[in-house]
Amino acid sequence: MSVAAPKCLLWSDREDYTLEDYEAGIPRWCTGCGDLAILAAVQRLCRDEQLPLEKIVFVSGIGCSSRFPHYMKTYGFHGLHGRALPVAEGIKLKRPDLHVFVNTGDGDCCSIGAAHWLHAIRYNMNMTVLLHDNEIYGLTKNQTSPTSRKGLKSNTAPRGAYLEALNPLSTTLGVANVSFVAQAVDWVPTLLYEIISQAFHHKGLSFIRVVQRCPEFLPTLLDPWVQDPERLLVLTHEDGVQASEELSRTYRQQDAHDPSELNRAREIASLTDQIPVGILYRNDDVPCYEDIRCSERLVTPKTIRASLEAELDKFTVWPPSEGREGPG
Repeated sequence: MSVAAPKCLLWSDREDYTLEDYEAGIPRWCTGCGDLAILAAVQRLCRDEQLPLEKIVFVSGIGCSSRFPHYMKTYGFHGLHGRALPVAEGIKLKRPDLHVFVNTGDGDCCSIGAAHWLHAIRYNMNMTVLLHDNEIYGLTKNQTSPTSRKGLKSNTAPRGAYLEALNPLSTTLGVANVSFVAQAVDWVPTLLYEIISQAFHHKGLSFIRVVQRCPEFLPTLLDPWVQDPERLLVLTHEDGVQASEELSRTYRQQDAHDPSELNRAREIASLTDQIPVGILYRNDDVPCYEDIRCSERLVTPKTIRASLEAELDKFTVWPPSEGREGPG
């Protein structure tokens, strides 16, 4: 034990993490799946920020996107369907020192987990939430999701979806205490990385909807936007994304949107002919729930043991030799 401890401390203090240090296993997603682009961006972020492996937690629910923790060589929790956010909140409440990421799909978050999603926005706990939105249930094989477009045919709606799709951006922007909302697409890796990076550095709940392709069940759905750069609206601002000259040559449709303008953010979120990419809204003044509820004291093995002993002592029958009386 005397030898292992110094090695552990040396590992924690290292500052030369590579991408390989964060990679765990070979992803089992389909070739061309947008999840692969998100994974690459997040692994790059961890490398660039030199985040210690033992200080990162990835939490997910159920779905294709929710295999994410399996591919990160960090702490992870693969939870129940729709329950990623309350698990992540519990972790953050007890260990505010950890970097907490949530990976959830459009069905996992916007259907069975919808109530948790709305209240997580209200709590505004300091974590990064990535909504992998491919507009279909992929893991359970081609079923209509809340974000599926009206008329889309699937195994559960063979005649086409009857309702208009739920807009995750508009929904999130309508919740009290919202503090960071952004949108990215999987086929522009530069912007995807930049948006995730800014979300990570925001203190509060950062909600990023990533519009992604599903090559298995909706292989051509997003082709009009992928093939025509004019249908992508890049949101640029000194307090948001700043498009490079090279990127601007391809994606010329840009809007100098101020992320502090909530009403304008809601207008942009409702666009249908173009996909807005960038930071729609940011408010750094919204308090975090863990700061309101918790002191700066961290949960340590010592405090955990003390808490357990205090609870167990309520039911302890002490031997007479110790001069204590049992219950009753």
